[in-house]
Amino acid sequence: MTQPSQTSPLETDADWTAAVGAIASLDSLPPTDTKRWVIRRKAEVVAAVRAGIISLEDACKRYTLSVEEFLSWQRLVDSHGLPGLRVTRLQDYRGMGRTRTA
Repeated sequence: MTQPSQTSPLETDADWTAAVGAIASLDSLPPTDTKRWVIRRKAEVVAAVRAGIISLEDACKRYTLSVEEFLSWQRLVDSHGLPGLRVTRLQDYRGMGRTRTA
């Protein structure tokens, strides 16, 4: 008998992109003057870059993001799903996998 999956419903790539919905065009992306980056807006930009709606370079220019910041969003959503993009969880995720030295 198999155990039910312990995976959160938004942890897989397909699930989080379905939760965000289809990004049809640049017009469906967050406004260029976005200052408050909530989970959904970050995920929409990551999904748009992956879908080829906008290039990584153009997304970074459009939203004044560093490539490193965008790539961190991408890594977090891949590793932890949408909850990974929550700023309050960022410190928890950064420490995962590191060992403390005395």
